[in-house]
Amino acid sequence: MKPVLALVGRPNVGKSTLFNRLTKSRDAIVADYAGLTRDRHYGQGKQGKYEYIVIDTGGFEPTAESGIYKEMAKQTRQAVAEADVVLFVLDARGGVSTQDHDIANYLRRLGKPVLLVANKAEGMKEGAHLVEFFELGLGEALPVSAAHGQGINNLAELALAPLNLFDGEPLEPEADNGAIKLAVAGRPNVGKSTLINTWLGEERLVAFDLPGTTRDAITVPFERGGQLFELIDTAGLRRRGKVFEAIEKFSVVKTLQAIESANVVLLLLDATQGVTDQDAHIAGFILESGRAVVLAVNKWDAVDAYQRELVQRSIETRLPFLKFADIHFISAIKRQGLGPVWKSIADAHRSAMCKMSTPVLTRLLLEAVQFQSPKRAGMFRPKLRYAHQGGMNPPLIVIHGNSLEHVTDSYKRFLEGRFRKEFKLVGTPLRIQLKTSSNPYADKD
Repeated sequence: MKPVLALVGRPNVGKSTLFNRLTKSRDAIVADYAGLTRDRHYGQGKQGKYEYIVIDTGGFEPTAESGIYKEMAKQTRQAVAEADVVLFVLDARGGVSTQDHDIANYLRRLGKPVLLVANKAEGMKEGAHLVEFFELGLGEALPVSAAHGQGINNLAELALAPLNLFDGEPLEPEADNGAIKLAVAGRPNVGKSTLINTWLGEERLVAFDLPGTTRDAITVPFERGGQLFELIDTAGLRRRGKVFEAIEKFSVVKTLQAIESANVVLLLLDATQGVTDQDAHIAGFILESGRAVVLAVNKWDAVDAYQRELVQRSIETRLPFLKFADIHFISAIKRQGLGPVWKSIADAHRSAMCKMSTPVLTRLLLEAVQFQSPKRAGMFRPKLRYAHQGGMNPPLIVIHGNSLEHVTDSYKRFLEGRFRKEFKLVGTPLRIQLKTSSNPYADKD
């Protein structure tokens, strides 16, 4: 599982700018305005060979008792609960405030690893201006400048250091027992736990009409037709007595981690609500992770013909990037339409793990080029010479040739269609990587 870093601090200390630096993205909205971020925001970063998840939060006021600041504080507490390491972001120029002390008191009680990050330290001499942060009782502050990218790599290494990722031998990989790891993903209250209970024929997971009943991802062994499965309920089972039981239960981190550890993801949608922004975000992450996917629209029995047509249109318009996935319309509670879902899951897994021989791939490539050549770019026309498989889950096809940087996205989609048809690939992304051969005489006089 990827480690999780949560950015915490008072408003306008540069948390979102730091988030963008750590994730090498521009996903977080950044402006010189306090309190711009209100909800939790998730992104992925990488330090060397180690990947991690970053959570951006709004300005944290632990003592807020009402209004938007109370809601923002709840979001931040949830982020801290999900985190392995907390990055407490401070303003190196503004110094320590009363609100910083309130946040520090809250973090000290939790006992989690905390790293003080003194942001906006560009152009400042190290030493004197950092001394006052010792009074927070959380150790030494690390000076960085998120806006200028100074100290970010050092920050990432220090943040991951408490997790012992850089020490010791790597863990032995788990023995492969042939089980298909199947993650059931979706928004709260779409019926994930109900579906798994229906498959298992028993009440293995807590399921009732309250969004976010589940918290941690749990795995349930299961066998069907001689095939072993590991069913992952991506939000997991709630444990009573937890500190954060009274706040939001739906754990985005657990969903992201479960998707990445799965072979196939069953994305469950709610027929009564159609495709929401959250559904689209989860679907986008599944695609980004390269996981095979099957779509299932639950509660199909609860909508009329008009609503069914609206749902089908919303899938076409909001999830066009999952055209390769099979879609099923089911009712978990009434056990309707579940049989065909298993065939799609098996087909998606077969496609994700498909082995493609180099001679066949090269033949398909040359036939495609003969049928339709790539467009000429100026004086050059890309020359595609041969192809081979570069990986599985998702399948990766590496194409070698000359001037391949001029190959258009539309031509790559054309090639993808030819490969998919030949190998009967369904339910899995297919990635194509182009490698241009270097000129051995380029550096010679």
